[in-house]
Amino acid sequence: MTTPPEVIVIAGVSGSGKTTVGELLAERLGWDYAEADAFHSEANVAKMRSGRPLTDADRLPWLRAIAAWIDGRLATGRPGVVTCSALKRKYRDLISGGRPEVAMVLLDGDRDTIAARMKARKGHFFTEALLDTQFADLELPGPDEDVVLAPITGTPEETVTHIVKALNLAPTPR
Repeated sequence: MTTPPEVIVIAGVSGSGKTTVGELLAERLGWDYAEADAFHSEANVAKMRSGRPLTDADRLPWLRAIAAWIDGRLATGRPGVVTCSALKRKYRDLISGGRPEVAMVLLDGDRDTIAARMKARKGHFFTEALLDTQFADLELPGPDEDVVLAPITGTPEETVTHIVKALNLAPTPR
């Protein structure tokens, strides 16, 4: 990405740290933040809570709502960070829409590391039992996709620093 983005999508499987990294990144940049889980319908949350994975049809309204939030940021000139699993290329295409102002960042971690994180978190509707479905759906970015891979092997702050450097960003006043 040659010019700094106006919106950054933090993607990855459940438990990869999207919320933590997204909040830290938005705070560091002074940008607005939106949590992908807030865009899910009650039916989707209930389905995941019961241990059933979402289908593409279940995800479509959710992805469209995230894309609409992104459109709102771009239309108003208010930069933002939003989380979204964006596991498949078609999901990434739908929410970024080929817009050069949108940067896609995929948090990159192995299943064991992420499973350990999921066991440690409390109160989230998405359980470790569904983790394998996330990895089954995950399509790593192809060489023709403009996606930043951000390793999650260090601290969340180190991951944010990696993203800031990769996207040539600097904190901005509000």
